[in-house]
Amino acid sequence: MKMTIEIDCTAEEARAFMGLPDVKPMQEAVLAKIETQMMGGIDAGSPDALMRTWLGALPTGAEQMREAFMGLLKTGFTQR
Repeated sequence: MKMTIEIDCTAEEARAFMGLPDVKPMQEAVLAKIETQMMGGIDAGSPDALMRTWLGALPTGAEQMREAFMGLLKTGFTQR
């Protein structure tokens, strides 16, 4: 036996029916903060400042990346 059930509702209605929280206000606040940071980077006129805003704590150069990996490898082998 095969049954098919079709439910016609919006995402908001489904979320309310399942008792899930409405995260739209939080999402809008986070997006506004990200937009402010991005616009600050653009206003600075520096692509480097904009990329630092987007990428944050990532190593900026190949040498830093190599040092980060070497640090992880050394730490992993000395803990055993």
